[in-house]
Amino acid sequence: MKHRSLLAGASLLMLAAAFSAPVAAWAADTRTPLYWQDPDGKPEFSSGPKKTPDGRDYVPVYEDQSAKTAPAAPPAAQPAKAGQKRGPILFYRNPMVPTDTSPVPRKDNMGMDYIPVYANEAAGAARGIVTVAPGRLQMLGVRTAPVERRAAPVGTVRASGTLAFNERTLAVATARTEGWVKALHVASAGETVRKGEVLAEIYAPDIAATEREYAVAGGGFAGAALSRLRALGTPDEEIARLRRTGRPARTVAVRAPEDGVVIEKMVTLGTRVAPDQPLYRLADPSVLWLIAEVAERDLASVGPGSAATARFVAFPGKNFAGTVELIAPSLSERTRTASVRIALPNANGLLRAGMYADVSIGPEPGTSTPATLVVPDSAVLDDGTHQVVLVALGEGRFEPRSVRIGRRGEGEAQVLDGLHAGENVVVGANFLIDSESNLRAALKGFSEGAGAKAP
Repeated sequence: MKHRSLLAGASLLMLAAAFSAPVAAWAADTRTPLYWQDPDGKPEFSSGPKKTPDGRDYVPVYEDQSAKTAPAAPPAAQPAKAGQKRGPILFYRNPMVPTDTSPVPRKDNMGMDYIPVYANEAAGAARGIVTVAPGRLQMLGVRTAPVERRAAPVGTVRASGTLAFNERTLAVATARTEGWVKALHVASAGETVRKGEVLAEIYAPDIAATEREYAVAGGGFAGAALSRLRALGTPDEEIARLRRTGRPARTVAVRAPEDGVVIEKMVTLGTRVAPDQPLYRLADPSVLWLIAEVAERDLASVGPGSAATARFVAFPGKNFAGTVELIAPSLSERTRTASVRIALPNANGLLRAGMYADVSIGPEPGTSTPATLVVPDSAVLDDGTHQVVLVALGEGRFEPRSVRIGRRGEGEAQVLDGLHAGENVVVGANFLIDSESNLRAALKGFSEGAGAKAP
């Protein structure tokens, strides 16, 4: 009986063991292994069941396996830490080339571990989100800044310009009657003259004859002679002289109509002139016009009254202050610029028409802008067609976001669309992140390329 009991007990134990093994196996099979690893803990992995050369099975590693029981694995293969809701690992990607992926943990040719891509990160990749390893972030020196709501930046507009004479001060001395130039009191351009100063003398036969008639006539004949002199275009000052002295003159004086500088002399001694023929052109150089060519994109920042500063090659280190008077009503089709007229005082006479200037134009006095979103100008990646910023999402994740930029100035940029107040954007090393994470590939379908290689 004793032997029978022992045999019965052994049979029950064997039967229990026979049933318990499949049950345990079934329970284990309900979990999906992340990968399989060499049973000796070597850094050799497989995406499916595999045997060693000596016939032993690779050990499955599960996501919820504890660190004490799980075989050693490279850092890139470790499951997500507690509190990080990343989901299961879908695949692994090269840390330097995001489009190079692998279904199992591995190292690149430089010995760097491939980075695991979790389920939620793959979903983020569909939005263009890119991930940079924390160690790489520290090495790159990434800095971020918040998106703030405040007054839009009003920066200084840079332009180039050329000095010209103030057209309001231009004047022309003309011949009032037909005759010949008998004398030139101002024989060259560039001379400074005063209003009323004699520039030239013209012999006019008709005027000379009429003045002689006035001198010898009396009564009504004198009045008729004066009327004829006026009809011939005799200057008022010459008629006044004749009435005062009663002596006829052989020539008629051409006088300066305004104070200024002779900028053009259009007559020579002995020249025959006709009525109203221009003889001299004058201009007042005390206030010059600086005609600056302002780019179309900067016109919103310039207005009448805006302060301007000009710098000239002839006077290094010296600034000349002026004020914007007028903006041309049309643009140049060739250069897409508008001419902006700046009044530039020239009391000391240093400036000359035709000088080239570098111009800085500030905002119109009293200009204020409503509150808007503002980011540091360094946050904007601009390829000339699109503007993009990198929004920091935390844990080394960055979302390239297309934005619409408005005014720029003083190191800041106005954001018209694409961001919200309080978000953080990358302001330092963003170009390096662009290279590190292959931003262009992310914008043009990075997630599709990675998903195609995923298991």
